[in-house]
Amino acid sequence: MYPLIKALEILEKVPLCNSCLGRQFALLGMGSNNSSRGHALKLVFTMAASYMLRENTEEAIRILKVLATNGMFQPAIETLQKEGIEIGEETRRCYVCSGLMSKKKEVAEKVVSKLKEYDYRNFLIGCHVPTSLTERDDELKALHQIDTGESIKAEFNREVGKLVSAMTGKPVDFKNPDVVAVVNLENLEVTVNSNPLYIAGRYLKHMRGIPQTKWPCRACKGEGCPRCNGTGKMYAESVEELILAPMLEETRGDEGKFHGAGREDIDARMLGTGRPFIVEIKNPKKRNIDLKLLEEKINAYAQGKVEVHSLHFAVKENVRQLKALSEFAPKTYRALVKLDREVTPQELEQLEKQLTGQTIRQKTPRRVAHRRAMKTRLKKVYQVQAKQIDPRTIELVVTCQGGLYVKELVTGDKRRTRPSVSEILQTKAECTELDVIDVGTLTPQEIEEVVEQQ
Repeated sequence: MYPLIKALEILEKVPLCNSCLGRQFALLGMGSNNSSRGHALKLVFTMAASYMLRENTEEAIRILKVLATNGMFQPAIETLQKEGIEIGEETRRCYVCSGLMSKKKEVAEKVVSKLKEYDYRNFLIGCHVPTSLTERDDELKALHQIDTGESIKAEFNREVGKLVSAMTGKPVDFKNPDVVAVVNLENLEVTVNSNPLYIAGRYLKHMRGIPQTKWPCRACKGEGCPRCNGTGKMYAESVEELILAPMLEETRGDEGKFHGAGREDIDARMLGTGRPFIVEIKNPKKRNIDLKLLEEKINAYAQGKVEVHSLHFAVKENVRQLKALSEFAPKTYRALVKLDREVTPQELEQLEKQLTGQTIRQKTPRRVAHRRAMKTRLKKVYQVQAKQIDPRTIELVVTCQGGLYVKELVTGDKRRTRPSVSEILQTKAECTELDVIDVGTLTPQEIEEVVEQQ
């Protein structure tokens, strides 16, 4: 009897639509909705009061008038009319929602219209609820000690979601929706937020002098000045920009964010199978894209400077894994090194032996100290192969743990990196060319173990 007693108690105080009455008892009974609950409660009272007219006419009429006015319930109105009882022509609105819950279909149609601009597999409905509406709903529950209800926000999102799903044939996804339609319950305006689209792959950089990401001008911080010829950039183009422009055009996204598994120096090439990367496209309107065709578009746009391959869709979690990969996965470099004196084959053999398997202590290099935390890193060198090009020039192939600064492994960086090529050979050494020739991988289990250790 609890719902019946509470329902009449509430309706005697304030007018409520079917949804707002039924919502006070949302946790009671499954397989129904709040509008049906509210209608059922009002109908039971109308039927009971109709029967009571035979014996307790005054109380029956009182209940029917409550249902007709505060309940805005047509069967009660018609019952009173049949008995010839006037109830006046006063039109009342729901105390909590002011008629909002009767506009669910109208809102759903607005959402469907907005979603036509987007390519999506699933969706989610959200809403901004005016403070005044929430306060009325909460005050009602507190005044009548209701602990079996739910919020108007939960009901509105669920019921509009059902309508939109029926109209579009697309399912609601609570965990990872492609798009979220947000309704402002104050003016019923609808905005659509498209969740980021993640596209992963590998890139090769065939030319030196190109940074991985856009580099704002140091003088104007991107505003544009004589030093940067008004571009706001230190360099005319970057790997990020060459890859991102075709992606944004294809997905019709607002902007993109580039995530790389580490980065090579501006004057280094990225060769071999390339460096893993993920691009995060924000607010994409198109998701169902041909990645093979996108590869071709990017490579044509980059004109041989940069090349991508193995594009595939990714998820947000993969970005975290990519960062772990950059720090710990093995990388192989080819370095051309100029020496201040001639070296012998025996010295090169000794260099290989002393560096292979060595743990390098490396303080943050001076050249990056302005943008990197000052600390000492311990990085492993797995293998070194040395080849003599001429008496004072050698080629090194170094396989090492990600995060090792290879140029400083050569120079020693004034003893900030130890041991180093310079220290072992007892001569000044300078890296004149550097190429990344392989970026290794880790298994998903190895990546998770690394992430947990961080």
